[in-house]
Amino acid sequence: MVLLCPFFTAKIKLNCIRIVYFIMITEKQIIAALSTVQEPDLKKDLITLNMIEEIKIEGLHISFKVLLTTPACPLKEKIELDCKEAIHRLVSPDLVISIEMEARVLSARLDKLVLPGVKNIIAVISGKGGVGKSTMAANLALALHQLGASVGLLDADIYGPSVPLMFGVHEAPDMKQVDGKNIMLPVERHGIKLMSIGFMIRPEQAVVWRGPMVSSALRQFVNETDWGNLDYLIMDMPPGTGDIHLTMGQIIPVSGVVLVTTPQDVAVADAIKGAAMFDLLPNRIPLIGVIENMSWFTPAELPNHKYLIFGEGGGQKIADMFKTKLLGKVPLVASVREGGDKGMPAVLDDENPSKSIFIGVAQQVAQQMAIHSASAQNSQAI
Repeated sequence: MVLLCPFFTAKIKLNCIRIVYFIMITEKQIIAALSTVQEPDLKKDLITLNMIEEIKIEGLHISFKVLLTTPACPLKEKIELDCKEAIHRLVSPDLVISIEMEARVLSARLDKLVLPGVKNIIAVISGKGGVGKSTMAANLALALHQLGASVGLLDADIYGPSVPLMFGVHEAPDMKQVDGKNIMLPVERHGIKLMSIGFMIRPEQAVVWRGPMVSSALRQFVNETDWGNLDYLIMDMPPGTGDIHLTMGQIIPVSGVVLVTTPQDVAVADAIKGAAMFDLLPNRIPLIGVIENMSWFTPAELPNHKYLIFGEGGGQKIADMFKTKLLGKVPLVASVREGGDKGMPAVLDDENPSKSIFIGVAQQVAQQMAIHSASAQNSQAI
């Protein structure tokens, strides 16, 4: 008979106890732990929000999938850490946890008769021209795409289309026949689906149309274009408050509005009018945030200096007035303008110092859109 040392005997017993303990871990325990993890923006736990799927338990290894509200979620690392901490604290500190993050973009749209495959339609507006609205729209679309979303960009500025130049595309869209009707196919560039009146006219040609013709063109861009399935359709609106805005508000179920302004008082005064306009429409399109462009200028030779050429605080002033969020402040950088002129917006240049700012703005836009979408879905459920 082999005699075992008391130390080894105790160790064997301990290991047996631990093996039995881990075998007894259940999915119910994991769900209970994850029900204590709150989604930071939506202020509800992950289980209530149906954000957890495919829980698997294999010995010491636990794996599951977290469904994010957007691929641009800026808080995905926090959610992952909170999940692991909750399971280690409430189930066992010895578990090995693998989490897969997958995005399923929420939609604020309740009516899908127009553009049924598009989850969110975001209008980028400005109170006046020259504040960089088209630059913001182009880089926002590209940043959302780089973060993993499927994105389209509709150039709704019929009189001054900028998308062809900013994306370096000057070709007419292809056509296809659907039930005997001609349907346009968006031009694709850098992973973005694009549509603009600029694709159909010469660069030097002026569009001298009255309101009804402009409205007709916009209806074609919406109803006679195959946009397919998109997480976000960004609309680059013309500056001001006019006929095009009213038409778009009537024919497109816009999910939210992003307002672009510079800090100066003159731009802010006009931007306030632009924001107020969408609140006056019958469907009251929400303002999801403000982007302040040209917030400061930093010369290359003086990287630690900020020159407030256009003043400061304008974007925050509007955000406070309309009880919305300042989505980001973008500096005045020559390379941003140069990239747009060359058909290569700043987000495509990894060396451009403004790229990280645009990525941050895109994350904020997606975050606010997800919060609004969740609120709209809850209201509909009630």
